[in-house]
Amino acid sequence: MRHSLQKLLLSLCIGLLITTAWADEQAAAEEGLRISTERKVRDTGWGDTEASMTMVLRDARGRESRREMRTLTLEMPDDGDKALTIFDEPRDVRGSAFLTHTKTMVPDEQWLFLPAVNRVRRIVSRNKSGPFMGSEFAYEDLSSFELEKFSFRYLRSEMMDGEECYVVEQIPLDEFSGYSRMLVWIDKSHYRVQQIEYFDRRDSLLKTLTMHDYQLYKDKFWRPHRMEMVNVQNQKSTSLLLNEILFDRGLTDADFDQNALQRAR
Repeated sequence: MRHSLQKLLLSLCIGLLITTAWADEQAAAEEGLRISTERKVRDTGWGDTEASMTMVLRDARGRESRREMRTLTLEMPDDGDKALTIFDEPRDVRGSAFLTHTKTMVPDEQWLFLPAVNRVRRIVSRNKSGPFMGSEFAYEDLSSFELEKFSFRYLRSEMMDGEECYVVEQIPLDEFSGYSRMLVWIDKSHYRVQQIEYFDRRDSLLKTLTMHDYQLYKDKFWRPHRMEMVNVQNQKSTSLLLNEILFDRGLTDADFDQNALQRAR
């Protein structure tokens, strides 16, 4: 009788532990989604933008090369955003253009135009983890942030560069993503991303993106003026410097079709 009672108590304790662990995981998932949803909401309603940027590529020895580029973006209320990036300098990449149609429920659509071969190449889903124009940014890094593409889990709070931040684990749902997960630091004051750590498919840290020099536009929308992507595995890095950004440029869908790639100058 005593032995049976001990087994019953043990079973109840194990069941309670399992239930508690499940409840904790559920709460962490709900809080991660809440934080990420607020991050998205805080950056909704900006319409369209035109930005001039400088990309600085550094190899493992610290040698630099620079590229000048323009990026047009269009917010899509019922889907992911659209973006067109055009390279102006140096001469060997001048006229190259990259078009992204981010999607929420289906794979993104991406195309690259290279004037040297005078043709448009579609970036297929299984190749989107590849490097964008020789940088440490992958093609998938250039898609807009959409909640439907990830699962979330709140991990902890901690300070980063004087900002109290939420740390949220973000797991891609796309089987072709180059990442197993990301850790995202989001400040509690304005829900701006301060840092992202990217883990490869073997769950090893691959690279880290940090955001700097945030400035406020239209009294609502924060934009970093410097982004630093550091690949910890190959010791290469890429900086994206925002020189100027203009809102409300009157852009439409027609500015983001495939023909726009070859019209881009």
